[in-house]
Amino acid sequence: MASIAAKLLTGVIGIKAGLSQEATNGKSLPFDAASGGVIRNYDFTIKRGKKAPDGYLKDVILINDQYPGPLIEANWGDTIQVKVRNLIEGPAEGTAVHWHGLLQTETPWYDGVPSVQQCPIAPNKTFTYKFRADLYGTSWYHSHYSAQYAGGLHGPMIIHGPSHVDYDIDVGPVFISDWYHDEYFEVVEKVMGTEGGLTIPTPLAPNSDNNMINGKMNFDCTLVTDGTPCTSNAGISKFRLRAGKTHRLRLINSGAEGIQKFSIDGHTLTVFANDFVPIKPYDTKIVTIGIGQRSDVLVKGIGKPGEAYWMRSNITVCATANQPLALAAVYYDRADENAKPNTTAWVDDTDPCANDDLRKTQPVYPITPTSRPATTQNITITGGFNATRHFNFFMNNQTFRANYDYPLLLLASQGNTSYPYDPQWNVYNFGSNKTIRFVLYNDFPAAHPMHMHGHNMFILSVGPGAWNGSIVNPRNPQRRDVQTLPAFSHLVVQIDADNPGVWPFHCHIAWHVSQGLYINIMERPADIKQMQIPMIMSQTCRDWSKFSGENTINMIDSGL
Repeated sequence: MASIAAKLLTGVIGIKAGLSQEATNGKSLPFDAASGGVIRNYDFTIKRGKKAPDGYLKDVILINDQYPGPLIEANWGDTIQVKVRNLIEGPAEGTAVHWHGLLQTETPWYDGVPSVQQCPIAPNKTFTYKFRADLYGTSWYHSHYSAQYAGGLHGPMIIHGPSHVDYDIDVGPVFISDWYHDEYFEVVEKVMGTEGGLTIPTPLAPNSDNNMINGKMNFDCTLVTDGTPCTSNAGISKFRLRAGKTHRLRLINSGAEGIQKFSIDGHTLTVFANDFVPIKPYDTKIVTIGIGQRSDVLVKGIGKPGEAYWMRSNITVCATANQPLALAAVYYDRADENAKPNTTAWVDDTDPCANDDLRKTQPVYPITPTSRPATTQNITITGGFNATRHFNFFMNNQTFRANYDYPLLLLASQGNTSYPYDPQWNVYNFGSNKTIRFVLYNDFPAAHPMHMHGHNMFILSVGPGAWNGSIVNPRNPQRRDVQTLPAFSHLVVQIDADNPGVWPFHCHIAWHVSQGLYINIMERPADIKQMQIPMIMSQTCRDWSKFSGENTINMIDSGL
C-alpha cells in the first residue's frame, strides 16, 4: 500500500509521514477516541549541515539531516516521546525544542523554552521530551534557543482527532516559510548590532531572500555575486488534487518574520480551524497566516483532469523580502507535471498586516469567558535604542533577557518566585488569580504576532487605537494561541488560569524576540511548588553548567 510519505510528501516536502491517506479516509493515522495512550516515539539528531532548498547552498541546523524536519504525527490523547541528541558543533551551541500550541497540561517542564522551563540541552548530550497530545489539529515544533529555528530547526506536527467537516483526502502539511541565505546567527548579529545607524521605522532586520512552500522554491542565481554555489530552477513543490473530491490542507507559517497570504488560483478555500481550535467554516479566496499561526482549510477539486493551477503564498508589506512570492504547482489527474500552470492570481484586498475579522472566526465548541476577570494587566509595547545604540523592544518599559542557568519553573518549584534583582526576566506573577485579562497596546510601527504558551487565548478585541471596552462575540470569542497585533493598535486577550506553570507570552517574529519582545506569565505558583519535576531537568542543568563553565556562550540577543 502506497504510504502518504511515498505517494505525496517524499520529494514534495522532503519529510516522512504516516500511513495511506485515502485508505484511512483522509487521515494518516486512523483516529479512535478510545485509543488514546499510545506512545509515539521519535528520535531527533540535531547538527549543522549545508542545504540548498532553493538552489543557494547555505549553512543550516537540521534534524536528522532533513529540511523541513520530520513530521510528528499522533492521535489525540496519545503520548509523544522525542529523544533529542544535540550534536551541534563548529561552533557548539545549546538547543531546546518547543512543541508549538500544545498546552503541556501537567508537564510544563517539557514546553521546551530554555531559561524558562529547562536549561539548554548541552552539546553532545541527550534529552527526552514526553508529553500528551492534549489538543488536536495542525501545528509545528521548533527550536526556542535564540533564532535557531530560522536556520532550519523546525518541522510540522499533526494531531489527529474528530472532525466537524467532511473531506475525502488529507493532503498533509503545507509548510510555508520565509528563507534567509545568511546563516541564522549572522542575521541575529545584524539585528542586534549597531551597524548601519538604524532608525525607526527603517527595517530592523535584513530582507529575507526567498519564500518557500514545503521547503522548495526557485531562486535566480544570477543575483549571487559572492561565489556561493547556486543552482537556478531548483524546483518547486507539487500537489495533486482529484476532481470532484474535497481536500484538507494544513497551512503552517513557520517563518521568521513574514505574514503570509495563501491562495490557489481559481479555488475558494473554506477555513475550518485556526491554530488548534475548530471554527465554524467560512469561505475566502485568500487566507492570512501570521508567524506561528496555522489554518486548516478545505479545497474542492473543481478542476478537470489534465488541468494545473498555481498555489501561492505571498509575504506582505509588513515584512521585508527580496522575493516575497512562493509558488507551488497543483495538478489534477493526468496533468503534465512538467508543465507550468498558466493561471491568474486572485486580487488581494485583505489587510496586509492583520488577521481576518474576529466576527468571522467563531469556535465550533462555545466557551464564554467571564466578563469580570480576577485581574487585568495592561502592557504597552515600544521600541528604541539603549545606551550602546542597540535596538530593543520593551513591554512596559522593560526588555527581556534570558538566563540559561536558572530556569524560572525550577526556581518557582523551590519557592523562589520573586526576582527584584533580575527585572530583565520580565516575570509577571499572577498568584492564585483564576482569570487574567491582558490589554496590549502596540505603540510601534510594526505588527506583532503575539503567541502565548500553555493556553488558547480568548481573543476579545483587536483594532486601531485604544480599546473602547467592547468584546467581539462575547459569548463565544475566537480562541487561538497566536493573534496578530497590528501597528498602533490594541489587542485584548483573556485566559483561565487553569494550567500551573511559567508560560512565555511573546511576539513570534524571531528577530523581535531576539530584541526582547517577551514576558513570562507565572501561573499559580503555589501549585508549581507542589509539582514533582523529573530529575532529568536537574541533570540537564548540571550538563549545561559544565559546558557553559568551560566554554563562552555567545548570547548576543535575548537568548530566545
